[in-house]
Amino acid sequence: MKKIKNPYAGTAEGMGYNCFACAPENPCGLKMEFFEDGEEVVCFWEPNPNFQGWLNTLHGGIQATLIDETGGWFISRKYQTTAMTTNLSIKYKAPVPIESKLEIRARLKEQKRSFVIMDITLTANGNLCSTAEATFYCFPKEKAEKEFHFKPYELEE
Repeated sequence: MKKIKNPYAGTAEGMGYNCFACAPENPCGLKMEFFEDGEEVVCFWEPNPNFQGWLNTLHGGIQATLIDETGGWFISRKYQTTAMTTNLSIKYKAPVPIESKLEIRARLKEQKRSFVIMDITLTANGNLCSTAEATFYCFPKEKAEKEFHFKPYELEE
């Protein structure tokens, strides 16, 4: 398993990069980091009380953000382009305790032309808490580079 470099880290000034999910400089953000594990992209993340919904429970919207962002990084790493979420269907199976270690995993389910469909899971302390099917529309690489300032997502040494 190798860490995926965030190609935008340190570029908040001038580029407008301040992603709530993955910008390391966003003081209110989740500061997610990602790894490539074979055919999957995985994120390990620990919540804090600022992200709770019900008492000592991670907010469902934060779970959705974690799942959606992991899918986006899957596209960026595996397809080397950017994409937009067109559908996100989540099944919340169990509450996520605030004091837990999360693992979010995205894997390819199928591809239909420019649409990539993934299965994404969220576990807390090893227990399956949420499952999702996410569909992303992948932009052509030229458009991603010119209009969205896409940079390659490479692995750390």
